[in-house]
Amino acid sequence: MAFYVQKYGGSSVANVKKIKNVARRIVDVARQGNQVLVVVSALGDTTDELIELAREVSSVHSRREMDLLMSTGEMVSSALLAMAVEDLGVDAVSLTAPQMGIKTDVAHTRARILHIDGERIWNELDRGRIVVAAGFQGMTEDMDITTLGRGGSDITAVALAAALEADECEIYTDVDGVFTADPRRTEDAHKLEKINYEEMLEMASLGAEVLQVRAVEFAWKYEVKLQVRSSFTDETGTIIQGSDESMEEVEVRGVTADVNQTRITVADVPDQPGVAAKIFGKLADLNINVDMIVQSSATHSEGANDISFTVSKTDFEEAFQAVEEADEELGGGGITTDDNIAKVSVVGTGMRNHPGVARKLFGALGADEINIEMISTSEIKISVIVEEDDTDKAVQLLHKTFEL
Repeated sequence: MAFYVQKYGGSSVANVKKIKNVARRIVDVARQGNQVLVVVSALGDTTDELIELAREVSSVHSRREMDLLMSTGEMVSSALLAMAVEDLGVDAVSLTAPQMGIKTDVAHTRARILHIDGERIWNELDRGRIVVAAGFQGMTEDMDITTLGRGGSDITAVALAAALEADECEIYTDVDGVFTADPRRTEDAHKLEKINYEEMLEMASLGAEVLQVRAVEFAWKYEVKLQVRSSFTDETGTIIQGSDESMEEVEVRGVTADVNQTRITVADVPDQPGVAAKIFGKLADLNINVDMIVQSSATHSEGANDISFTVSKTDFEEAFQAVEEADEELGGGGITTDDNIAKVSVVGTGMRNHPGVARKLFGALGADEINIEMISTSEIKISVIVEEDDTDKAVQLLHKTFEL
């Protein structure tokens, strides 16, 4: 007997037919003598619809109320799936985060898990029930509902698998696994049989939408056996695991693209210590992640710099307001923005042992007249900012250049 944690995304439970299909899959696993804990996202586009409802009701709403509202989507899907499982003759119970004892900090809409008390879950599993958990949500010490941010159900699943020491955590989506590139951007993309935690973490952070970044961090930290699979087929998916020597033989594992990017440029800020800390400190206070950063000499004033950086489009409004405050306090020369950009990246742990990856990347893009506006590197990735209209062209070119 094995203990599986399975997570099904919104597209896997988008309607009654799909819910019943997931129920059959779960029951088949349970009837083989296994214990099953299922984590579900909200049905289809429910979360987006709830957010739109909030906007229609009020232009100002607290993060606490947004969390309470958004958490209802997963409660609906977990209850419906539990009903579908019971309709097949197997006992099931749906549980919310408070019932499972998932404790988080108080950072509403992007909370972090602090502790999981698995007693209630184990009691239900030991009774022979399939447990259907509402993903994406947690609870503070004051009993307030929180949510874990976009893709939070992935985090719930991996965190539960780690805390309860599951034999495997399976992430079911509408794709067959992790691909060398987004199949919607290049027909040459193919599924990877395996990828290591480090590469998957980079790809997830750089735009690969198959897994949430913090979920990969959890899996890597606690060595959770992870597999990304399709909820519509029985094929083996992509195994995410620790590194091995064979993985480092390949210089690049995949190409990613992220169009959810906006560039903010603060012009003519004083060239003196503490300026960057002032700007990025305000963003950090709002838990806004900053990606690429470039500082250059200002074109209008001596003794001043221009600072450009990128944030996600979802964080743009908050980020802009914070940077406006910093610009006024610093006596800067104003702010410009550009959302017609995309971040294209190549990722692979083999880059450590294969010199010349940067030359090959820059050469390929230059030869095809794709302009590079910003550059960021690490040991295992190179990212460039290009015009959004060049995204597909760049992905296809780099996929071919590195023979993926």
